[in-house]
Amino acid sequence: MPIEITEENYDSEVGGSDLPVVIDFYTTWCGPCKITKPIFNELALEYVGRVKFACLNIDQHRNLSIKFGITSIPTFIFIKDNVALGKVIGGKSHSDLKEFIDFYLD
Repeated sequence: MPIEITEENYDSEVGGSDLPVVIDFYTTWCGPCKITKPIFNELALEYVGRVKFACLNIDQHRNLSIKFGITSIPTFIFIKDNVALGKVIGGKSHSDLKEFIDFYLD
C-alpha cells in the first residue's frame, strides 16, 4: 500500500529512497482523487520492489504542494534520485497511470 508523505518524513521516504517514487497529490474532498485511489493502490501492488508509491494530502502539507507546483488534483509525480522527472494531472485510468510509470522506468 502507498505510504503517506508528510513534511516530516519527505526527506527519508522520498529523498532517501533507493527506488523511484510516484506521489499521488490528493485531498479527501476531491471526487477524481477518490476514483483514482483504488487504481493507484492496485499499481502499488504491481510494482512492489520496483517503485515506491506514496500519497500526499495537499490540504495538510501545503509547503510540499507549493514546492511541486500543484495547482490541480489529483496530480501524480514520478521522482527518481530526488528529482521530479514527470507529472500527470487529473483522474487517470489504470492503463494511463501504468504507461506514465513505465515511461520513466525505462
